[in-house]
Amino acid sequence: MILRIWHGWTTPKNADTYEALLKTEIFPGIAAKDIAGYRGIDLLRRDLGDEVEFITMMRFESLQSVRDFVGEDFERAYVPDKARAVLARFDEHSQHYELRDTQTI
Repeated sequence: MILRIWHGWTTPKNADTYEALLKTEIFPGIAAKDIAGYRGIDLLRRDLGDEVEFITMMRFESLQSVRDFVGEDFERAYVPDKARAVLARFDEHSQHYELRDTQTI
């Protein structure tokens, strides 16, 4: 399993708008692409006072599945125009990690 991790930041004023955009348009749009090997996405949010940080963690079966999502330049961030309009700044590249273990209680 590959975890694709990405960071973006908004102003506090735009945070709820951005979160709603992710949940109602961007995440469903990604799922609708029906990419073989895509296994879901998690959203994290942290208030930092003067800005709000968002982290997405996408799960893919392989790096090939990631390439099927964004192309050969698989580290390039996927940031639709509507998201760019409300983000103050964001990572231009995503990080990819191999999931080695998961333990639950």
